[in-house]
Amino acid sequence: MERFGEAVLAGASGKELASIPIPESYRAAFVRRDETEMFIGLPSTEKDPRRSLHVEEVATPELAPDECYVAVMASAINFNTVWSSIFEPLATFGFLERLGREDSWGRRHDLPYHVVGSDAAGVVVGAGSAVRNWHPGDKVVVHCNYVDSEDPQSHDDAMLASNQRIWGYETNFGGLADLTVVRANQLMRKPAHLSWEEAAANTLCSSTSYRMLVSRNGARMRQGDVVLVWGATGGLGGYAVQHVLNGGGIPVGVVSSPSKVKLLEALGCEAVIDRSAAAYRFWSDEHTQDEAEWRRLGRDIRSLVGDDPDIVFEHPGRQTMGASVFVAKRGGTIVTCAASSGYMIEYDNRHLWTKLKTIKSSHFANYKEAWEANKLIARGRVQPTLSVVYPLSEVGEAAMQVHSNQHEGKVGVRCLAPENGLGIDDPSLREEIGEDKITVFRRMGR
Repeated sequence: MERFGEAVLAGASGKELASIPIPESYRAAFVRRDETEMFIGLPSTEKDPRRSLHVEEVATPELAPDECYVAVMASAINFNTVWSSIFEPLATFGFLERLGREDSWGRRHDLPYHVVGSDAAGVVVGAGSAVRNWHPGDKVVVHCNYVDSEDPQSHDDAMLASNQRIWGYETNFGGLADLTVVRANQLMRKPAHLSWEEAAANTLCSSTSYRMLVSRNGARMRQGDVVLVWGATGGLGGYAVQHVLNGGGIPVGVVSSPSKVKLLEALGCEAVIDRSAAAYRFWSDEHTQDEAEWRRLGRDIRSLVGDDPDIVFEHPGRQTMGASVFVAKRGGTIVTCAASSGYMIEYDNRHLWTKLKTIKSSHFANYKEAWEANKLIARGRVQPTLSVVYPLSEVGEAAMQVHSNQHEGKVGVRCLAPENGLGIDDPSLREEIGEDKITVFRRMGR
């Protein structure tokens, strides 16, 4: 794979890249089936990805007709990488076994190791016989929706397809590696003004936020909508705030420190709640929520923007869902995609049904939604939330940063790229957008 990395950095043509043989093995970050019980009995906070994530050579899989080999220049850590690495809420090898039963190509995935990672930026170095739109030399980013075209539902909304999966989490051969195998319908053009690590950080979280807020499959945000965003400087929230601003909405960001308040203000979010200063106690004990605290949050929101939220961007789950349902405007929408603080949710249903509110579920994004979100990044309308970058050899430490919530935005991982800042093909657009805007999370989000 070093030959591919050197060739990409030297500006090799597609023909030159295609002439380099695909190696029999490549360097990858993976977890092992025989270690899935290593953390049994430990609380989640003591489960350490640095123990379970291995970086070694793995065998290169055969390429299916509708797939491409991509030389990965950079990748990023998502929460699903953390879940894979601590085998929580369950080990991912069950996903690989089910995929392995589908067909002969699926059987490649059912291995004693799982190469993880659901973000990547790189260069196509090989294409299957059925691939039409992508060729060796194409610079790409990868979105993580893994779905085939034979399911009728995938031609309406692929996220409802019966065999929809998340690449690198529910499939093998993910992006935290020097090489990855992806379906052609996962590829999108790399934003030319971004470096490899900046481009790799966006796809999963930005596409997820786009579907939740903008798409007809989500909250269908309109100009002027007030949107409450929990974790507004996190991987999802940092993109959510930008999508709200870009669409003419009014974000109210909730963060946990004064430094995060300043970061949000640098993004252009004027209404910010520092929950560490507000000291909300939505749960008075393990089993009881405090409606008075919900009301206090509602008053704080109205004091900032003069209205209740039309939309609540909800992903913490158990800790905040009761408050989210309460503070949403009559007829408003609570759109949820995750449950980082716990998935057994409680809320007062009276505040939902009597005020005609809607809880809307959302999960990643279909190809069209991911493509539209990527166009906004390529045009400089939405900026990367990348805050720090690790080499692939330190992927365990990178995952630990996310697991222990010691980061802002996204944590990047360099794979074949030997240093940060490489891969920028349109410096004039970058200058026009502004270095301070593009790198705001790295400057202020540490």
